[in-house]
Amino acid sequence: MKKFNFFFFIFLMSFSLVFGKEPEREFRGVWIATVDNINWPSKQGLTIEEQKQEYINILDEIKSLNMNAIIMQVRPTADRFYKKVDKEPWAKYITGENGKDPGYDPLEFFIEEAHKRNLEFHAWFNPYRITLKKNEPIPDNHIAKKNPQWVIEYDKKFYYDPGNPEARKFTEDVIVDVVKNYDIDGVHMDDYFYPYPVLDKNKKVVSFPDDRTYKLYGKGMKRDDWRRKNTDMFVEELSKKIKKAKPYVKFGISPFGVWRNNDKDITGSATRAGAENYDTLYADTRNWIQNNWIDYIVPQIYWDFNLKVAQYDILVKWWIDEVKDSNVNLYIGHAAYKINTTKAWKNENELINQINYNRKYKDVSGSVFFGFDKIQKNALNIKDNLKSKVYKDQILPPTTPWIDTIAPKPIKNLKANNTKEGILLTWDDPTNNYADYYVIYRSVNKDFSGVYSKYILTTVKRKYGLKYLDKDIEKGKTYYYKVSPVDKVHNEGKIKEKVILKK
Repeated sequence: MKKFNFFFFIFLMSFSLVFGKEPEREFRGVWIATVDNINWPSKQGLTIEEQKQEYINILDEIKSLNMNAIIMQVRPTADRFYKKVDKEPWAKYITGENGKDPGYDPLEFFIEEAHKRNLEFHAWFNPYRITLKKNEPIPDNHIAKKNPQWVIEYDKKFYYDPGNPEARKFTEDVIVDVVKNYDIDGVHMDDYFYPYPVLDKNKKVVSFPDDRTYKLYGKGMKRDDWRRKNTDMFVEELSKKIKKAKPYVKFGISPFGVWRNNDKDITGSATRAGAENYDTLYADTRNWIQNNWIDYIVPQIYWDFNLKVAQYDILVKWWIDEVKDSNVNLYIGHAAYKINTTKAWKNENELINQINYNRKYKDVSGSVFFGFDKIQKNALNIKDNLKSKVYKDQILPPTTPWIDTIAPKPIKNLKANNTKEGILLTWDDPTNNYADYYVIYRSVNKDFSGVYSKYILTTVKRKYGLKYLDKDIEKGKTYYYKVSPVDKVHNEGKIKEKVILKK
């Protein structure tokens, strides 16, 4: 694990803009897309070691930027990147062949390596998409072949029918089986419920062909309302199943950035986006928030401050009003993929300004970035700017008090010893404690008080041992340490202190 220099005297220099200070807690995540080999693996058919090394490189990059979460796509097209739940075929994006065993369990590896770095791991599922490209056949060994009544073809692509109760339950059960069999921290979905509409030659919307299930299950409802109800039922049912299996696993969704434009609904946003969650994708995100079916929401606000039809700041404020007084954390989805494209995105501070704008509001609890390849390549200095301007320090993710508020008990017997390699910290933890990891704070100032992100040296997962070797030290300096236990939903216990002089 890499070591970082987090001395407190640089804290006041952390901000290049005037939009408020770095928060005490913040979700900092990235989406890693596997569909069509967007981010991982870089191409199909790599060796196991090449695949693993690519993933490790991604994690090391995320960690070096002081981020704390990865959202990894594990079921992009009704397929799988996991071994222990085998209801659907292996994804071709790993080996180049649908259904071919990759020779290891990618999801197990994903989680293990993320947790070694104490990154939250959120498993990202696409619920209904079966094929990605036009005229792409459904694999012969796919369960959809055995249940054609579950399937709808739209724009020469295949989908599970959201209006079919059996197809919906099947998708829910696949996801919950992953929850039960893997040590994931969250279940995540993006904006693909009903598919985005396509236009015919006359530029008219081609209706999604769900006549059969609408006649069977519509029960006199207007079709749009029935479709929204189908999506609502899916979100509600899945939420309950996740919480029954593992209450601490967070459920989050990243919808399209606009719920409704206010020309259709006066409570909508002052935007004129061409697509809307409510009317286009039949996803009533407001209902999910109000019913507390999800733990966090990440609207994809993939626009800039100057785009009048969907202005960044207007949308952030709208979403803040939606989550206010709810049991739902709000993170903002940012368009890193647009960096260095249009005029607005050729301003290297566009994304930095967005993050600083978010920090003006206590109800915005973090950010997630799509287009990690742009960050890896440091397009328009984005990697340097993130690290030097907004993510200078490590930070803990937000809590979720509606899940749990009980903090772990303090550690015991904290000791610090000089070794040839550095200062070795060791401690004990009470039996049956709820600690999932430990935060190690360090300062050269004896009077450093409180528990602040500027003092975080590192975090250590409990499963990897109750110790830490601090190698990043200077001879002759006195170092002051604090160690606190933290549970799976980031409730932090009381700290213990120890001072050691390195000679």
